[in-house]
Amino acid sequence: MMWDYWLAMYIQTHCAARGLSSRTMAAYQADLGHFRAWVEVRLGERDPDEVTSAEVMAYVTYLRRERCNGDSRVNRVVTVLRCFFKAIVAMGHLEPSANPMLPFPRLRARPVKLPVTLSGEEMEKLLGSPDRDTVLGLRDRAIILLLYGTGIRATECATLFDGDVDLDEQTIRVMGKGDHVRVVPLNDDVTKMLDAYRRQRGVRDPDRPFFESRSRKGMSRGAVYERVRTHARRAGIRKRTSPHVLRHTFATHLVRAGVGLVTIRDLLGHRCISSTQVYLHVTACELRDAADAHPIRAMSDFLESLLPDVALPLQRGPARRRAS
Repeated sequence: MMWDYWLAMYIQTHCAARGLSSRTMAAYQADLGHFRAWVEVRLGERDPDEVTSAEVMAYVTYLRRERCNGDSRVNRVVTVLRCFFKAIVAMGHLEPSANPMLPFPRLRARPVKLPVTLSGEEMEKLLGSPDRDTVLGLRDRAIILLLYGTGIRATECATLFDGDVDLDEQTIRVMGKGDHVRVVPLNDDVTKMLDAYRRQRGVRDPDRPFFESRSRKGMSRGAVYERVRTHARRAGIRKRTSPHVLRHTFATHLVRAGVGLVTIRDLLGHRCISSTQVYLHVTACELRDAADAHPIRAMSDFLESLLPDVALPLQRGPARRRAS
């Protein structure tokens, strides 16, 4: 079928040529597969070159109303569809005028949300949650401290090998998005925790995963998420906590400490500075501090004298005319 051929061409040729990761290509294939299934159910046997812009809009309406998808999810699906049909046109399998995404309207931009972060007190609670007398507890504490102390992603943490950790130089080598390798420095506290875990874990082998499971195998990205969430729940932290929240916390705390945005960008492995600018947000406490610093405070005594000390009528009565 044409669907199978076009999807294979897009994923295996176009996306592979762009160097996208397997997880990204799997996500694109899932989005396109869901759209194909919707077309088959709602529109019948219809090839992708017969899909119209109005039908794509009907699919977007279906995502919003029936699937209850938000702006972020819908915008992502539309972006995937744009890229898919644009690639098919570029590969010569579809006329440019037949591209259903060409006249498709621009959707409302996804609202920017401030990242969730933890306070210093919450970080202490989180680090205090793992067991103190087991290797797995020491491992979990090392994972949490590494995520908070370096801002690396959960996948980068899970795929860390023993040979990637150089405690003498106090650095780790991580594989980021798009297979980009970067070297991340460690501070003394993180280095000491990783060294303690490595000594307790034993078996030095550059090709072994640095963080191991109970069965002495490497940890998955999902396992790293599960460990962080479990310890956050045990610590009584009510915020939705994850490795990515620790990444946000790392960057936000550095901004508050006066570290430059370009340096934070390089530590996080962002390709462009715009991805890092979200951490320039201010917290409610900082807004309160700014309000308290307003020059109006110098007028406090004068404003105090203007405050009434008795009950006031709603308004003054009408002025009476004097009798002539």
